[in-house]
Amino acid sequence: MSASLTRRRLLPCVGLTWALAVALSPHYEEVAVLSVVMAVAMVVSLVGMLCLLPRERAFYDWAWVVAGVLYVGWMLSYWIRLGMLANGREWVCLAVLTTFAYDTGAFFTGGAWGRHRLAPTISPGKTWEGAAGGLLSAVVVATAVSRIPVFLASIGAEYWQVAILACLVGLSAQIGDLVESLLKRSTGVKESGKLLPGHGGVLDRVDSLIFVGVVVYYCVVWVIV
Repeated sequence: MSASLTRRRLLPCVGLTWALAVALSPHYEEVAVLSVVMAVAMVVSLVGMLCLLPRERAFYDWAWVVAGVLYVGWMLSYWIRLGMLANGREWVCLAVLTTFAYDTGAFFTGGAWGRHRLAPTISPGKTWEGAAGGLLSAVVVATAVSRIPVFLASIGAEYWQVAILACLVGLSAQIGDLVESLLKRSTGVKESGKLLPGHGGVLDRVDSLIFVGVVVYYCVVWVIV
């Protein structure tokens, strides 16, 4: 088996397994378990890549794996933390629906009226008009969903709290999209998939959730609850 083929198989396996272990960390009963997982994964992955890859590429590829694990695994673990709170399922549903509302509103508003680019050097397709439309959509959807009886009884947040939270969700989703675009430009990849043409791929829709989980979790824990 060639070194390049081994690397293509090793990197995804190590990264996905490691990221999954970190994402599930809120379920660990002992805090020390996460420390053991991180230590073992770092040593095993680094030693394995040093043995299998050309030395000029080994540390570079290993660093990308570590960055991906922290970016995806650790950040997504906050969705599990959010779901483990009292009425966590309702908060998760509200956050996801608000994020999708922002993405959808920004896409259609930007496509129809977008003129001023938001971050031309990172993602030329995103506009200030799209961001404004996305924020409006997020606030409307979040407010409407929070007034549904099952959500109103569980969450019990005021209108102004939901509106502010929706704005923070929209801002976090936009940051997640820009970070994904920057990562794709850094690696020379234009699309992360072909299932959603014009959206950058399915991963772009998922990446908009990465920062949202952190923001909603701390808003609920520190402000609302």
